[in-house]
Amino acid sequence: MPTRPTTRSGENLFTKRREPLHFLLWLGIVGSVLIFTVLLGIYIVRKVGPNWYETPLPGIFWFSTVVIILSSISLHEAKEAFQKERFALYRICLGITLFLGMAFVGMQGYGWLHMIEQGFHLRGNPSAGFVYLLTGLHVVHILGGLIFMGVLFREATKNQSYIDSFVYSVNPPNQLKIKLMTTYWHFVDVLWLYLFLFLLYHHTA
Repeated sequence: MPTRPTTRSGENLFTKRREPLHFLLWLGIVGSVLIFTVLLGIYIVRKVGPNWYETPLPGIFWFSTVVIILSSISLHEAKEAFQKERFALYRICLGITLFLGMAFVGMQGYGWLHMIEQGFHLRGNPSAGFVYLLTGLHVVHILGGLIFMGVLFREATKNQSYIDSFVYSVNPPNQLKIKLMTTYWHFVDVLWLYLFLFLLYHHTA
């Protein structure tokens, strides 16, 4: 008879209890990927249609790309510091990540304003419309992450003493918050890199 897959502790993988919030996060990530995949597919189809004029991407998008990569690195460092009970470093890295995330949103907004000043509006040019739609939808994902990160930063700054920070860190729900935030933020980082490279390729090809 075939044996059922088990963990090292002998627990049945099919009956193992899973964290529902982690599952919901990944379900949301898969949903977001599907939405962007459909939009990019529509973009490719629409590009060969009439009234398509290429829209040059704002140069600030290059800087915002560097910023979001740095934010992903700083959040990784924050998670490592949290796990190693280096709580002061955790607060610093989390604050840096929060600042870089807000800077990214500001840079995207500046890029949109630059496009408008150059005459690339939502109406009349499908190419520009797709740039606004794709980057704007991504910013919505970033804003959702910033709200949750702001809550984490507020909780981190409330626990200034080592004892308070340690008690906070050993609480499983708090550990889960850090894991969920890190997973989500890395996702929006990778998502932006893919969108930026996609748009860069199609707007220069």
